Order: sequence, then structure tokens, then C-alpha cells
Amino acid sequence: MDYFKNLKEKFNQWVTSSKDISFLIGGPEGLSEDCLNSSNEIWSLSPLTFPHSIVPIILIEQLYRVWSIEKNHPYHK
Repeated sequence: MDYFKNLKEKFNQWVTSSKDISFLIGGPEGLSEDCLNSSNEIWSLSPLTFPHSIVPIILIEQLYRVWSIEKNHPYHK
């Protein structure tokens, strides 16, 4: 539940800010140190390694979940 609470808080910050948001998805070996050092935040979706093509779907689903719950949309129904 902490994960969802943190994502919900972060999502609300994004919605109220005027900043552009970018997500960079690393490969199976992760990202370079230079890339990690220049990032504002570093996330991990899971300790597992997923196929690269499914990670955007997982990320979008989680963001949609937060948005729908915030808007009282029947996500779980």
C-alpha cells in the first residue's frame, strides 16, 4: 500500500505542476551510471526483470489506476 500511496502523491504533484514528465525504461542490465546520476528520481517496478515491451504497459496501467481512483472512476468494478 505504501507504493500506491507514494505513487498517488507523486501523481498529484505532476498534475499540479507545469513540468514535463519523462520516463526512461532501462534494459535488462539497467541504465548507465551517468543516466542514473542525471535523473531526478529512480523507480523500480519490481525486483523481477520484465520483457522490455511489457514495461510501458505496466507503467501506464499503474498511472491509469491512480488517475481513475483519484477521479472516483470505477477502476475496480
